[in-house]
Amino acid sequence: MNEPKVRIVVADDHTVVRMGLVAMIHTEPDLEVVGEAEDGGQALELYRKLRPDILLLDLRMPVMDGVAVTETVCREDPAAHVIVLTTYEGDEEVYRALDAGARAYLLKRNTLGENMLAAIRAVHAGQRYVPIAVAKILAERIHRSELTPRELEVLNAVAGGMSNKRIADLMSLSEGTVKIHVSNILSKLEASDRTEAVTVALRRGILRLE
Repeated sequence: MNEPKVRIVVADDHTVVRMGLVAMIHTEPDLEVVGEAEDGGQALELYRKLRPDILLLDLRMPVMDGVAVTETVCREDPAAHVIVLTTYEGDEEVYRALDAGARAYLLKRNTLGENMLAAIRAVHAGQRYVPIAVAKILAERIHRSELTPRELEVLNAVAGGMSNKRIADLMSLSEGTVKIHVSNILSKLEASDRTEAVTVALRRGILRLE
């Protein structure tokens, strides 16, 4: 008697990428794509409707991003098997996805062929799949100090081009307090100035360009 195929929903807002993933999966006799989504809302709807064995999910999509979808799916179905597939490799992106419940985090540039197929089979078997490159990113994060919620607010304002005085007025703080926050941000991000701090934060996934 043949084993049932692993049922997969693929969610990616880039049509060409999604088609490539689907075509690759269809080459494997033990795997099948049962649904395709082009945004996070569709991905969640398809998961609820189809209850696939694997949800292969792009991290950044319209309507709901991958982290929000992962959090919702894993809250509603603790046995869910979510694999996040992305071009982004900032340590905060990785951490948020795995903390939300994803069982694998794959970088698209390293994912063609056997890597993705191995991840699907490993996660379906109840294992986690974190490539060495991703594991190194997570290991580096452990040794870094996290920004506080207030520092994140200030950093967002800095990224918006606001002066210390403008930030102080907006947040009802003294200008001296804002300067302290900025100094702490520079120290934690190991940046020499405000511009570098924003650049580092974008690279690590702490800030996003919307």
